[in-house]
Amino acid sequence: MTRLWLVLALASVTSAFYLSEQDEFHFKSWMAQYNKVYGTKEYYQRLQIFLENKKTVDKHNAGNHSFTMALNQFSDMTFSEFRRSFLWSEPQNCSATKGSYFGSNGPYPDSIDWRKKGNYVTPVKNQGNCGSCWTFSTTGCLESVTAIATGKLVPLSEQQLVDCAQDFNNHGCYGGLPSQAFEYIMYNKGLMTEKDYPYTAVEGICVYKPPLAAAFVKDVVNVTAYDEMGMLDAVATHNPVSFAFEVTSDFMHYHQGVYTSTECHNTTDKVNHAVLAVGYGQENGTPYWIVKNSWGITWGIDGYFLIERGKNMCGLAACSSFPVV
Repeated sequence: MTRLWLVLALASVTSAFYLSEQDEFHFKSWMAQYNKVYGTKEYYQRLQIFLENKKTVDKHNAGNHSFTMALNQFSDMTFSEFRRSFLWSEPQNCSATKGSYFGSNGPYPDSIDWRKKGNYVTPVKNQGNCGSCWTFSTTGCLESVTAIATGKLVPLSEQQLVDCAQDFNNHGCYGGLPSQAFEYIMYNKGLMTEKDYPYTAVEGICVYKPPLAAAFVKDVVNVTAYDEMGMLDAVATHNPVSFAFEVTSDFMHYHQGVYTSTECHNTTDKVNHAVLAVGYGQENGTPYWIVKNSWGITWGIDGYFLIERGKNMCGLAACSSFPVV
């Protein structure tokens, strides 16, 4: 009896060890891919979180969804940790956004992609561990609007906005709104280039130098809250448009396809991430927005994602805006 118990116990341990080896192989491969290094205690904590995320990804991809998930640079983080590091600490309530956009009422092309219309969109950037997505949405939009107007595409400074735009109800690494950032640039009389005022991912002392201003804003155009057709009109007839939406846990591991969610809200008071609509189209009968993110090129579709259009998905039509240069 004792010998039988010992054999069964050893078999159980061997099985557990084998699974652990497989799990660690996946984890170590992922660590090497993303240059992750941990101390011993943290290693096992991150391994456990990684395996939970892998389970979520595998379960989602085994189902019938309009988008797929994949492991990425965030796969060793819980959503709570991810939210603290990359999203606004408090949702920005943009219900006060007053619409000032007058559309053309169409007709509109079936699809448009400003990346393909000319040299109008800068490469995807990476905000790092700072809730400064609003600054990347702002610079991305102003870069494109300026390039469309002048023919010159110049990367602009997110760091200036992080350091200097607080008087316009923006909060550095803790959130802000592109519409308020455009107002800062307008009243501040300029924004420097990324080269002259480089990004650090931490809030510092404002060192704006007016003689080095490279982009300017004459006016700020706010699309009326929830007017998604107004957004489409603006993207179709003018330029890329900044918008905010609510990121929930099912978005963290987005890989490709048209993102839709039953987790998120569609109200103005829940948005927690700002991005840039650079176009729109349709896939398998589902209309979508083409969106530039600020989490680097290893996330999503080379740093971009598609999100369902026409349903105010996750509040994306709550507060969209763009500058006039």
